[in-house]
Amino acid sequence: MSYVLALDQGTSSSRALVFDEAGRIVSVARQPIEQIYPRPGWVEYDPEQIWVTQRDTARLALKQTGLAAADVAGIGIANQRETVVLWERASGRPLHNAIVWQDRRTADRVQQLRADGHEPMVQQRTGLVLDPYFSATKIAWLLDHVPEARQRAEAGELAIGTIDSWLLWKLTGGARHATDVTNASRTQLFDLHRHTWDEDLLALFGQQCTQPGMAKNTYGTGCFLLLHTGRLPAPSQAGLLTTIACQQRQDAPEFALEGSVFTAGAAIQWLRDGLGIIDSAPQVNDLAASVSDTGGVWVVPAFAGLGAPHWDPAARGTILGLTQGTTKAHIARATLEGITFQVADVLAAMEIDAGQSLTELRVDGGAAASNLLMQMQADLLGVPVLRPVVTETTALGAALLAGLGAGVWSEAAATTDSWQVERRFEPTSSAAERQQRHADWKKAVARAAG
Repeated sequence: MSYVLALDQGTSSSRALVFDEAGRIVSVARQPIEQIYPRPGWVEYDPEQIWVTQRDTARLALKQTGLAAADVAGIGIANQRETVVLWERASGRPLHNAIVWQDRRTADRVQQLRADGHEPMVQQRTGLVLDPYFSATKIAWLLDHVPEARQRAEAGELAIGTIDSWLLWKLTGGARHATDVTNASRTQLFDLHRHTWDEDLLALFGQQCTQPGMAKNTYGTGCFLLLHTGRLPAPSQAGLLTTIACQQRQDAPEFALEGSVFTAGAAIQWLRDGLGIIDSAPQVNDLAASVSDTGGVWVVPAFAGLGAPHWDPAARGTILGLTQGTTKAHIARATLEGITFQVADVLAAMEIDAGQSLTELRVDGGAAASNLLMQMQADLLGVPVLRPVVTETTALGAALLAGLGAGVWSEAAATTDSWQVERRFEPTSSAAERQQRHADWKKAVARAAG
């Protein structure tokens, strides 16, 4: 039997998962990583910690199964995108902490680019709006603030890349400085139409959703909702991103519309670490379920600004509707609702761009394990929410693509059995109730804006 190793380098942890030929998880290893907050709105990582935790989890995942490296047919990498690392080619030494996708330090630079009229060109070529979320302005910041970085980069002494590039460099001992089109398309430096780095811009700065019209949402630190749109990039009119979903064959990319919610699982972590009203993340479910509604409380978890479709980097987290009768249970329930409302905003924008109503939403990610959250999501969307048996579909997707490349599977159809429904959440709310709740949510978002 052949095995595939998936490295899942996420915002809160590094994980390694071993999959067999049937797409089943054989072993999992995980280590947390520490976020660094030098200033308000700035978020960083130690790149060496990312590498060491990812290397050690890979070794542990293999050891747990009694496998050797020679038993692995291929390695797939799933990673937090947009986060960038700058390092020396000769030594492999990082010259600065990694700047994380959540980081807002380049908001002023982005605003200046927008004021200078660059956004239409950037969006047309890359499918992305101007926002600090993406890698380009982070790269520019590093080149401008690390001593002699621009001069050394121009001399070919430095390398920069997203987390997949950093891991690939370390895995190959510095032999490969590379990325793939899905990560390249998130840097805001990649031309979606020509499938290459764009010289003008460089001067400027697993769910088996394999068919057009299929949509999935990952509930992680943030939420990332994608709608498969086929073999041609579909420009958005509703504040979404046009991005590359995958590329199973050379020069045959498949595209998607994406909406990014910056704060999802991170809001639950805030309830635990910031407010101290729960001791562990799963406790939020029992606490929130102890009340029948939010008691008029609204939580807009815009801790890192608002992503799609609002794109407001200056927005901040907001709690509204507090009374003397408000309890921590109401705040917990309103926080979960705040996650689902953000997803609903993105889905509504997708329906505008797609010109049709979606009939279901596939879900994955750690927070998708919450039955309460998934039922809330189904009630708010008015469509079924489908949770798979294997919710680690980010890692599974990386493993499946790596297995296809390594010849473990001969074609994509051979992997479709790896996705099976574990539970289907049917909506129970009325259309009128959903519309009224969404109208109230829009008022709350307006209070958090700017």
